[in-house]
Amino acid sequence: MKHLTLLTAALLACGTITRAEDWPQWGGNDPGRNMYSKAKGLPDKFDAGKLKAGTEEVDITTTKNVKWAIKLGSQSYGNPVVAGGKVFVGTNNESPRDKRHVGDRSILMCLDEKTGDLLWQLVVPKLKSGKVNDWEQLGLLAAPLVVGDRLWIVTSRCEVLCLDVNGMTNGNDGPYKDEAKYATLDTGKPPMEPGPKDADIIWRYDMMDELGVFPHNAANCSVQIVDGKLFVCTSNGQDWTHVNIPSPNSPSFIALDPKTGELLGEDDAHIGPRIYHGQWTSPSTGKVNGKSQVYFGGGDGVLYALDTTPVKDGESSFIKKVWWFDAIPPEYKVKDGKPIKYPAAEGPSEINSTPVFYKNRVYVAIGQDPEHGEGVGHLVCVDATKTGDITKTGLIWDYKGIHRSISTVSIDPDTGLLFVGDFSGFVHCLDAETGKLYWTHDMKAHMWGSTFVADGKVYVGDEDGDFVVLAATKEKKVISESNFGAPVYSTPIVANGVMYVGSQTHLFALQDPTKAAAPLK
Repeated sequence: MKHLTLLTAALLACGTITRAEDWPQWGGNDPGRNMYSKAKGLPDKFDAGKLKAGTEEVDITTTKNVKWAIKLGSQSYGNPVVAGGKVFVGTNNESPRDKRHVGDRSILMCLDEKTGDLLWQLVVPKLKSGKVNDWEQLGLLAAPLVVGDRLWIVTSRCEVLCLDVNGMTNGNDGPYKDEAKYATLDTGKPPMEPGPKDADIIWRYDMMDELGVFPHNAANCSVQIVDGKLFVCTSNGQDWTHVNIPSPNSPSFIALDPKTGELLGEDDAHIGPRIYHGQWTSPSTGKVNGKSQVYFGGGDGVLYALDTTPVKDGESSFIKKVWWFDAIPPEYKVKDGKPIKYPAAEGPSEINSTPVFYKNRVYVAIGQDPEHGEGVGHLVCVDATKTGDITKTGLIWDYKGIHRSISTVSIDPDTGLLFVGDFSGFVHCLDAETGKLYWTHDMKAHMWGSTFVADGKVYVGDEDGDFVVLAATKEKKVISESNFGAPVYSTPIVANGVMYVGSQTHLFALQDPTKAAAPLK
């Protein structure tokens, strides 16, 4: 196995990432996952342009403030990350870049940051069990994590993969040598030897085989390294009946060794029997009184804080709960003395969004699978310094004006304003300290992605492909509105002065050539 560089090893040990201008994971360089960037000089108006006649290629001459645009598949939900001169983004295989791989596959593309040219790709075959575990055409949902020359990703096969960021261009590194077999798993086709534009898998951890988990329709988690450990949501959920939980005793959250893929610990929350539907949250982390905590949203609607050091108990090791907070209001559970049945619009929801840690507080909203439609929501701000069951003692403020949401909040540290979208299509601006509502904006279409704050502006897209830029102020001001030609289900990000917006079909690198877009400092 190719040895990690001393720098990479040091970064793994402390959990920090790469250079400051990159955006190497979901949430960038902020382990608290606040969707915010310090970048300045970002564009506030866009034109996605037109396609060249008879093609799916964007004609750059018809665009405004577009540096480059590349074709993805037909469904793209994963948020891009940028590190080391490369852009990584998930999609499906409806516009195959490699004609050897045709049909329904999940794809992770590695692109050149300057040009958008394809450097290599990971091809993930669909699970044989079908859409009960791996819904057709969804593609790769998670955003990867990049540290040095290694990348970690949760695939649609409910695996955690560690990849070489250089793909096969520098040879087949690591102990895993079955890339040829992997590319054709469950397809009935013979092994396919990888070429220079294929992924190099360092190690593979199959959560269905190793843990017995049963992902509901899809597996998704944007992993995170904390104190030298890789934290993952297993995506355990219900089966097709929406009543039975096949693996109630399987863990919901685990810690792996990022260098080897060895299981280091599993949660002690025992969420399995209480899962409403599925679990698709991603972890965030914060340091409280000098000690790290990892935050997950549960499939039971509970927000969990876990210790980062596994504790041995018999033959198993557990990552212990530090505190937990039930984010479902009592009136969402019972009406007129009778339980409200999930997924009723007025009833309970799980947590699918990513908790955000900011100034010893954790912010998160409840919501459901978008297929369930609209319903009541709840945004909470919780005190991260407490311990135990803090449902009654840990609430700092809450907001019930929000609808169901699968979006992560963004907080502007310059103004103390918090922005969050909901599935009904409303953007909410609140005071992060007090929860006071300043304004709402109706996007007039469902929102899957999250708001992103940078340069005094709020950027957000919706299901109609509309992309709105709002002023990050207490008074609502719409700066611009544009359309990207296809639904925008992902969240904008900024790296090295360039903004990236992914639609269902294309990835756009946005930059105003008349402005000196300043990198982070």
